[in-house]
Amino acid sequence: MFVGKKIGFALTGSFCTLAKVIPQLRKLKDAGAEIFPILSPAVAQLDTRFGKAAAWREEIMQATGKTPWQTIAEVEPIGPRGLLDLLIIAPCTGNTLAKLALGITDSTVLMAAKAQLRNRKPVLLAISTNDALGANASQLGKLLNRPNIYFVPFSQDDPVQKSDSLVSKMDLLLESAQLALSGQQLQPVLR
Repeated sequence: MFVGKKIGFALTGSFCTLAKVIPQLRKLKDAGAEIFPILSPAVAQLDTRFGKAAAWREEIMQATGKTPWQTIAEVEPIGPRGLLDLLIIAPCTGNTLAKLALGITDSTVLMAAKAQLRNRKPVLLAISTNDALGANASQLGKLLNRPNIYFVPFSQDDPVQKSDSLVSKMDLLLESAQLALSGQQLQPVLR
């Protein structure tokens, strides 16, 4: 399904979601994709109640067979060299989503997205944020209407306790990736 495809897989600091994302990373690799892991500074450096940074890095290296890119300098060549067929940002925090919508490029993941979009190639977002329907709602709207940006379908994960929170359906990541590679959005986006 993904044989011969070069996929950047960027992970940002929605730490509670990392354990749901890494199995999808493995499935992409098993489906034949060559995976280039990319870590946000938070994932690369922060120990949290969900795990130690070194353990996450090691698990990602084992899943992909590659050392994760962790600096802006490492990901910048994605654009001029046309390195990737698809960039996936999973999980994609509200902070990353908002900065992407506003054209801010101050991290490894955002530089990778800028470099990919420069080539008019697809970027797939698997959002996981407590602010998607709050402070980040206007930025989410911008990205939903932007060329070459695709979403793994999402829904409110806890409408009563966290009414502004949205989380992508990570089990739809591979299907979303396949469609994004052909310029299509998996529908419905809201599930």
